[in-house]
Amino acid sequence: MKIAHLILAHKAPAQLRRLLGALAHPQARCFVHLDHKADYQLCAELAQLPGVQFLRTRIDVRWGGYSLTQAALESMREVLQGTEQFDVFNVLSGEDYPIKPLGAIQAYFEQHAGRSFAEYDAPGSAWWQANGSRVTQYHFTEYSFPGRYAVEKLLGRVLPRRQPPLPLYGGNMGGWYALSREAATYLLRYLDTHPELPRFARYSWGSDEFVVQSVLLNSPLAGTVVNDNLRYIDWSGGGSSPKVLTSADLPALLASPRLFARKFDATRDAAVLDALDRANGSAAS
Repeated sequence: MKIAHLILAHKAPAQLRRLLGALAHPQARCFVHLDHKADYQLCAELAQLPGVQFLRTRIDVRWGGYSLTQAALESMREVLQGTEQFDVFNVLSGEDYPIKPLGAIQAYFEQHAGRSFAEYDAPGSAWWQANGSRVTQYHFTEYSFPGRYAVEKLLGRVLPRRQPPLPLYGGNMGGWYALSREAATYLLRYLDTHPELPRFARYSWGSDEFVVQSVLLNSPLAGTVVNDNLRYIDWSGGGSSPKVLTSADLPALLASPRLFARKFDATRDAAVLDALDRANGSAAS
């Protein structure tokens, strides 16, 4: 069982180095997508670490835009096209961290071979009712022009509601997931042969939280998708981003059955990462 960790990074090379160290395992490799806006020279020496590869694909990622979805998908594609065969494609951010020993993570994926892990709310759920405007109205998140928000608002008033090309599954926990090789291969093939979905998603907001789930849960592989992204994420702070985890969260992190957590900021609280390393027997710190 070989795991490809696909890490979407855009800042904090010291914290990224620490994450790469915490994920180092003989049966895993780390593939880093570095945002096109980031300075590669600040991370260049990380590419020399064992089991680490910086991907050729570098997309200018905009928060909430289709570019974030695209960064994950194209990273997946580049790894699938390589000579090394992987069984699991685990999408992380540079602000994530493992909260279980690597041996336990490896064993978990081996015990659930062929399964994919992606959290979602079904069509018509309370989450979709509250957030439907993300997809029913036009969003120009990938574009910067004067009056952008006014244009979005005007189009929302005068145009009919946008209709997705397939039933949508997703939610605010949907942007991070682990896919089987079969699911990753099917996902990319579907998007290549159904350009109407990427086209629709490009003018939506937060497509990273629904594109992957929607394709897989409308596919013959739906029965292999577990509604659990294996991440500890705390949304109790409200707003559009999860809480930054600190040492105060350590008891909850250690008690959680999940494998990874987000998000962390080592400049704000590195002690929580030190404690996780000690608990997991990691030398990453």
